[in-house]
Amino acid sequence: AARAERQAAETPDNANAWYWHDDALGRYSQGSSVAKARAQGLGGKVKESLEKTNQLAPRHADAHIALGAFHAEVIDKVGSLIGSMTYGVKKDTGLKLFQEALRLNPGSAIAMVEYANALVMLDGDERMDEATALYERAAACQPMDAMEELHVAMARAELHEES
Repeated sequence: AARAERQAAETPDNANAWYWHDDALGRYSQGSSVAKARAQGLGGKVKESLEKTNQLAPRHADAHIALGAFHAEVIDKVGSLIGSMTYGVKKDTGLKLFQEALRLNPGSAIAMVEYANALVMLDGDERMDEATALYERAAACQPMDAMEELHVAMARAELHEES
């Protein structure tokens, strides 16, 4: 995270520097308690880095996915009222970010799985059919890289659990 932060400071127009800053902080904060992440100001830094990425590279599908996941995970952990007041997250904004990611990269297994996960986090059983359809589409994907391979496997595992 520190290395990505230095790179973003040295090359502020480098969208990927901001994206990798988010990635490092986001993964770290997912393994931390909400209280610890909040005390370190990680949520604001993650959101800021992703918004900067999207500003510099509006077609960066992975940044849309990550920011959509950020909105969903914050709401899942602290609720929509606290999440909105503290980090400015909104359910509708998060879902629109996933839709945009899929518009930009329609075959992305990562986008499909993360969108499905967000639907389940945010709406539970109400959106389970839609989430299942996304998992099915993702499970049928031919992975483009190792990260997509993990998401295809995750989709298949999710479908296996449902049956």
